[in-house]
Amino acid sequence: DLDSAHREKTVVIGCRPAVNCLPSVEKYRPQTLDDLISHKDILSTIQKFISEDRLPHLLFYGPPGTGKTSTILACAKQLYKDKEFNAMVLELNASDDRGIDVVRGPILSFASTRTIFKKGFKLVILDEADAMTRDAQNALRRVIEKYTENTRFCLICNYLSKIIPALQSRCTRFRFGPLSQDQMIPRLEHVIQQESIDVTPDGMKAIVTLSSGDMRRSLNILQSTSMAYGKVTEDNVYTCTGHPLRSDIANILEWALNKDFSTAYKQTLQLKTLKGLALHDILTEIHLVIHRGKPWSKSGFLLYK
Repeated sequence: DLDSAHREKTVVIGCRPAVNCLPSVEKYRPQTLDDLISHKDILSTIQKFISEDRLPHLLFYGPPGTGKTSTILACAKQLYKDKEFNAMVLELNASDDRGIDVVRGPILSFASTRTIFKKGFKLVILDEADAMTRDAQNALRRVIEKYTENTRFCLICNYLSKIIPALQSRCTRFRFGPLSQDQMIPRLEHVIQQESIDVTPDGMKAIVTLSSGDMRRSLNILQSTSMAYGKVTEDNVYTCTGHPLRSDIANILEWALNKDFSTAYKQTLQLKTLKGLALHDILTEIHLVIHRGKPWSKSGFLLYK
């Protein structure tokens, strides 16, 4: 009929099957522990916990995009079959509801009930736990104490200092550090090959540099630059992310070294305003150029003085 024909033609422009419309971050998220590309010592320890059926409460901390959430989700998929996953795993983002109500409500309700699927423990994944209030964390501590026999908790955060000591002491802590370039590049090359993206060597280097060990950010930069420009080059990456180009930094250094302060300040401010650059990004790029030593070794020495 006409309605069904209309529905068949209602397609998002530029999308092929639904999986191809997913962001690269989700499309290429590791599904198993073996798929993860870093922190092999942490993974081997967790794998041993699982194989011996002795998984403790976990606390994953470290900068964004380092594999914390992917690791615990891969663990959950190894622990539970598809049909029982939703009944055995509760995944919450603490930044959505930071207060004590989330602990007294969904977390307490989930942890206190047993499941019909198996005798094993349930799993509560609490992402961005460092956003929780102190009262909420204290309430969570009591829930963890009371329902340890029935439920395991995995807290994920960026800042360990924002988790109260009482919670830290009840969990086995693992720090996820930034990924190295050697770990990131093969994964990026895999995505580039799968998506048939045109990337130049300097474009790849720019992605890795700007992502600073954050795999999620590197995939987002790759996808957004590819969609915006077709070809991923160094200039396109910097422009897409709003970072100053090398030519911009070269001009700023030239003005700083060879012109009086008033003129250099005025021209830098004009460039910053014209291109919508952030002062933090300008200073970061100048710092990187100085430390590279080329082609500004003499200039770097003068700026340090």
